[in-house]
Order: sequence, then C-alpha cells, then structure tokens
Amino acid sequence: MTAQTEQGYRAPQVCNLVGITYRQLDYWARTGLIVPSIQTAHGSGSQRRYAFGDIVQLKVVKRLLDAGMSLKKIRTAMDILREQLESDTPLNDVTLLSDGTTIYAAHSPDEVVDVFQRGQGVFGIAVGPVQQELEGEIHALFPDDASPVEALPEAEAKAN
Repeated sequence: MTAQTEQGYRAPQVCNLVGITYRQLDYWARTGLIVPSIQTAHGSGSQRRYAFGDIVQLKVVKRLLDAGMSLKKIRTAMDILREQLESDTPLNDVTLLSDGTTIYAAHSPDEVVDVFQRGQGVFGIAVGPVQQELEGEIHALFPDDASPVEALPEAEAKAN
C-alpha cells in the first residue's frame, strides 16, 4: 500500500481522476450520494479525503451519467443497493448494467436483478447455446440428411 492510498485523495485529485467538477463532487458529498470514507469536511477550510474505493464509486456514477441515467435515478439505485447489500459502498460489491432507462445489478454470474424493481429478477439468453441445441435437435430429427435445415420444409410438406 502506498503512502498516497493511506492518506487518501484530495478533492482536486478526485475531480481530475473521475472527470467531474469540484461543484459536482461537493454536491454529491453534501447530499450523501458518495461521501469520503477517510475524512469528511468539518468546517471551512477542511479538506475531504477520499479512499480508492470512493473514487471507483464516483467513476461508476460518472459513467452512468454519461450513459444517460439521471442523477435522481442513480441516487435512488444507490439507496436501494445500500439497503439490499447492507453496505455503505454498494458499487464496490456489484456489477452494474444499464439500458439508459433502468439499472440492473449483477451480484454473481447467475443473478441479475432490476434495482428499481427492488430485486425483481431478470434473465438473459445466450443465443449460441440455443442455436447449438436446435442444430442437435434437427440432426436428431433427420439423422440421414447431410443438410437437415434444408430438409425441414420437405418433412413439413410430407406431414401435411
């Protein structure tokens, strides 16, 4: 661990790393979106100090904003994730996916949930395995044919 990581990062460094303005960083800290975990501001002239994990979360928020999510939706998602994960650093504990309208949290490769639906499960379908399965099923139907896909319309005509 470097001395920099132990001491944390000051606001100007964080703004530069994340690509946000000081005004954004200050607002997000004051409103509790992401607060510095090493040192919060305590009066005029004091400086906030952010840990590396704080910066990661800030960068994720920035990317969600860049992807078209509103700050209000991001804030709601953060609150829900904090509650569900019982964590002050929920963005360190999940992988987020977004379509610009909603935010999905992947807790593991097998579990993806719609954050705004309070954990409503969603599913994905990998097309490759479906195609392979279908090719196998067609081959089982037409084991003697060299090209089972072309034989399919003939078989349907005979069945009718």
